[in-house]
Amino acid sequence: MSKTVHISSAAQFDSLIHSSTIVVTDYWCGPCKQIAPVYEQLSARLSRPKKITFAKVDVDRQQEVAQKYGITAMPTFMIFKNAQIVSTIRGADPRKLSEAVQKLAAEAESNGSATSGGFGDASGNGSNLWLGASLPKGYGDVTDEVDVRGLDLLNSDSEFGDARILFNSSKPSGRASVDDDKGKGKADDGESKPDWVESDTDEQLMLYVPFQSKLKVHTLHLTSLPPKPSEDREEEIPMRPKTIQVYSNRAHVLGFEEAEDIPATQRVTLSARDWDEKTGTAKIELRFVKFQNVTSLVVFVVDGDGDGEKVRVDRLRLIGEKGEKRDLGKLEKIGDEQGE
Repeated sequence: MSKTVHISSAAQFDSLIHSSTIVVTDYWCGPCKQIAPVYEQLSARLSRPKKITFAKVDVDRQQEVAQKYGITAMPTFMIFKNAQIVSTIRGADPRKLSEAVQKLAAEAESNGSATSGGFGDASGNGSNLWLGASLPKGYGDVTDEVDVRGLDLLNSDSEFGDARILFNSSKPSGRASVDDDKGKGKADDGESKPDWVESDTDEQLMLYVPFQSKLKVHTLHLTSLPPKPSEDREEEIPMRPKTIQVYSNRAHVLGFEEAEDIPATQRVTLSARDWDEKTGTAKIELRFVKFQNVTSLVVFVVDGDGDGEKVRVDRLRLIGEKGEKRDLGKLEKIGDEQGE
């Protein structure tokens, strides 16, 4: 007998992801048949009451659920952990699906790690996603909706990384500065460009972030990992950001003088206690009502926490909810066979 739960309403699905630690979900349509036996085999072998649950959502009948989670192609598989999306697999790829599911199933079976809700290592939307802070209940990482082709960053030092590096999903090399007194990262190896951003002529940075779809942005995770002071270090140690102004739905990046004349959607002042000692990440909680249906953000680092002239930013992640990329009537079927 199949152990897979067939979703009949949005309320049922919401209840399920909050009652089972891990929920593997197959968003499917009639023609999506090739991978169905593989999914049922995984369900039969790995399902555990209240711990690991497999579900199927017929997008033709449950459009509300498909809309909520931004489903634009079938089949799409989403894995939820503690009601948060931690992995998304698009297309009929049995190997990827099996690897992702079995990895989390192994965690669920070993010393309760599936319920720990930890962060600072690989977690989030895919096995290589690094998160510097915990996710608020009911929201997920939506950084993959950033349109990296449209990013713009003003007053950044060209010897360091560009705007794209801020949205890299890997663990920042600057994490070494938390554990290593010398704080060596990629900047010190002489072989590659650093995987962080530093300001150039002064402490200010202006970042324009467009999105591929409308988002509801709940929180920003800002990571800054300046190295520890050292007697043999001659160059100036950059500061962490202190004052940040966020603007929503701008058509382009703002000039520094222009930003002074435009009221920010939200202004935030960070202090030393806001930064996580282990990950170097500050959680900036936004006034959620002001960040609905957001198509872009401008993040203005006004000053740094100190008397220096440089500011450093290693990562920026966006937490919230995804909107629709296109009408449900334009949902696409991805070929059942790999490579289609």
